[in-house]
Amino acid sequence: MKPNPTPRPADPKLGPGPAPWQRAWYVVIFEADTRAGRAFDVVLLATILLSIAAVMLESVTSIRLAWGRALTVVEWGITVLFTLELAARLACVDRPLRYVLSFYGIVDIVSILPSYLALFVTGAHTLATVRTLRLLRVFRVLKMTRHLSEANTLLVALRQTWPKITVFLTVIFCSIIILGTVMHLIERDQGSGFDDIPTSVYWAIVTMTTVGYGDIAPVTPLGKFVAALTMLFGYAIIIVPTGIFSAEVITKSRAGGVVCGRCGRRAPDPDANYCSGCGSPLRE
Repeated sequence: MKPNPTPRPADPKLGPGPAPWQRAWYVVIFEADTRAGRAFDVVLLATILLSIAAVMLESVTSIRLAWGRALTVVEWGITVLFTLELAARLACVDRPLRYVLSFYGIVDIVSILPSYLALFVTGAHTLATVRTLRLLRVFRVLKMTRHLSEANTLLVALRQTWPKITVFLTVIFCSIIILGTVMHLIERDQGSGFDDIPTSVYWAIVTMTTVGYGDIAPVTPLGKFVAALTMLFGYAIIIVPTGIFSAEVITKSRAGGVVCGRCGRRAPDPDANYCSGCGSPLRE
């Protein structure tokens, strides 16, 4: 018998407040299953894009000279709106502190801080581009939350592989220090830019990561030989952490079934159609 899924809040741990107006606000602000909720999210996403565009345009000198005052008004107007939105979110949830400490809560707070910091630190408002993280809500608007929940697999894989990657990065760090020191000894009297060990270590990092700015280059045959070995070593090491992480992601993805887009629980049965936790459909 097919279960009858009931509407659940976006985050069951938060829950709407006890008052009727809190429940009504909660549906509009946190839910995307109603017309009002979808309209709120669409307007919010459009406002975020407008804010980011205003910050980027304000950094262009010619535009700032011509439209600086208007862009400042737009930026502050949006900051006030985001502040009121955050206050509304905190007012309509049952556990405001839990939301503040959640990912979206932290993003909401950080997104409004740059404008207020600009009152004390010149240019701090440009950090408002961090509001791009708020665009992650588009997954909820487009009913793609289940795909966003797959990020849990990546986080789990990262935690599982972090000890191996840490050992690998430690070896790379030691190799960079040694290579930088060797190049300093070889090239220090040749006027090629390897005047000190920190500069030589910088060259080793740039070379080993295959970036190759070209601002510093060896001129002696021995230095060129060491540089060639460093380049080959760099190509070899790039695939190691990628391979470790990819293998872990594949392993985690094959373990269990589909992740529920509403509560985040992974179905133990790969063929399950409904979540055993909240009853929501697992597939479109």
